[in-house]
Formats: sequence, structure tokens, C-alpha cells
Amino acid sequence: MTSIQHILLSAIEATANEKELEWVKTKANSDVKAIQIAFVSAPRFIRKVAIRIDEKVLHEAVPNWQIEEWTLERLVRVYLLLHIPSDQSEEYVKNIETLFDTAEINELVALYSALPVLSYPEKWLFRATEAVRSNMGVVFDAIGFGNPYPFLHFSELAWNQLVLKCIFNDKPIHLIVGLEKRANRKLAETLSDFAHERWAADRKVPAQVWRLVTNFMNDTILADLDKLFQSNDIQNQTAAALVCSETTFPGAESLLENYPQLRASVQKGQLSWKQLEVHQLCYV
Repeated sequence: MTSIQHILLSAIEATANEKELEWVKTKANSDVKAIQIAFVSAPRFIRKVAIRIDEKVLHEAVPNWQIEEWTLERLVRVYLLLHIPSDQSEEYVKNIETLFDTAEINELVALYSALPVLSYPEKWLFRATEAVRSNMGVVFDAIGFGNPYPFLHFSELAWNQLVLKCIFNDKPIHLIVGLEKRANRKLAETLSDFAHERWAADRKVPAQVWRLVTNFMNDTILADLDKLFQSNDIQNQTAAALVCSETTFPGAESLLENYPQLRASVQKGQLSWKQLEVHQLCYV
């Protein structure tokens, strides 16, 4: 049994009742066809209850994989996937693809949730980018939030599409694994353009998105920050103050000096991006 299989089994053992645990162990040690059938039929035998997981141990094996809010059913499905033999890449991919091709929504959630621990990660790039385009909220969330696969494997274009879709739909971008590490100039410029479009339509821009422009400032974005300071919206002002305090772009420090109360709050550590995080998941 691999390390990640052992970790997930420990979580199952901590949550499942005796009957459920016996079913899981029996199915996991079956042939591929039986595992595939068990993956589909899991809701008939496994409850949708909250799991208990040792996050420290999990993150030592798979950094940044957030599964603490999963149900037991979802966990069991992912655990079953890890028992499909992977020694022959072509056969392995075929077996996983069969599940993708026939999956209903909760099965898709489990499949996309499993991407960080499936073998041959490069084989799932098309599937993963398809999930980003999905109109099914829970499917998008399975790839977008608490999932390290996009951070590790997406191209810059695919990454930016993921972040922008979250922003367009007012989803909580801070839940994207590696959000600030994969910030890039193209994304920062697109966010500025997006802000101009929203402002022209008299609509707001989520304040926390400005955290992504800090290392990619230009004169246009500096002017955007000036607009945020003047908006009389405390969240916008907080975002502008944080960017100005974090960037080395010429003019940002002097801009912040025009707002001594905000500057003092930043220096005292009273302002943070965490205050601007949007936590609700709304499905669109």
C-alpha cells in the first residue's frame, strides 16, 4: 500500500462504520471492473458524512491538497481510484477515462478531486481544463479550490482562465492553491482591463483581486490604485494600501503617503488580505 493510500484509509477508518469499512476494503482489493462498479455505486453503501483527516500527515504526502471538508463518500471514491493498477499507462488511462466518460456530477467531483494523486498527471490536462470551463459549480470547485493540480501542471493561459473565471463569478480566489506564486504580468494586466470594464458599467470589482498585481505594477495599475483610494469604499482603500505597501514600483509609496491613516494601519499590521477574502461559494 502506498503512503497516500494508507493516509486515506486511516481517514476512512476514523469515519466509517464497520459495515462501510468492510465494503471499502473488499472493493479496493477487487479487479478493475469491480473497482469501477464500486466507484459508481458507492453512494448506496457509503454515507455522506464529514471525514476526519490528519492534515499534517496528508500535506507531507501531498502538499496543499485540501480535503478536510470532503464527505466520506467522496473520500472512498478517491481511495478506490488509487487501487486501479497503474503499471501500464495506456490501460490505466483507459480505465480512468471510462469513468470520466460515464460520470454523473458527483462522480466527476471525485475524479477531479483525485487528480493530484492519479498517475501520469500530464494525461489529465485536457480533462482538467475542461473542468475550468464547466458550468457545474461543484465540478469547477473540485478543480479550482484546495486542489494543487492546476498550480503544478496548468500552462499560464489555463491558469489565468481559472483565476479569471473565479473572479468573474465572485468566487473566493484565496482558496486557489498557489494563487500568489503563479501570479503573472498577463493576469495583472487583464485584471486592470476587467476593472475598467466593471467601473464603466458602474459595477464593483472584488477588492481581493488586487493582491495579484503587486509584482507587476505599471502606470495604468498605479492609476487604478489611486481610483481605489478615492472610492470611499474601505475594502478598495485597504486593497490599494496593501498593494502600495508591498510593491517597489515608483510612485506607490508616495501615493500611500497621501492617506496617512491607512499607511499607519498597514505599518501596525492592522490591515491584511485576509480581511478582504470572500468565503462563500456561489454556483453559476
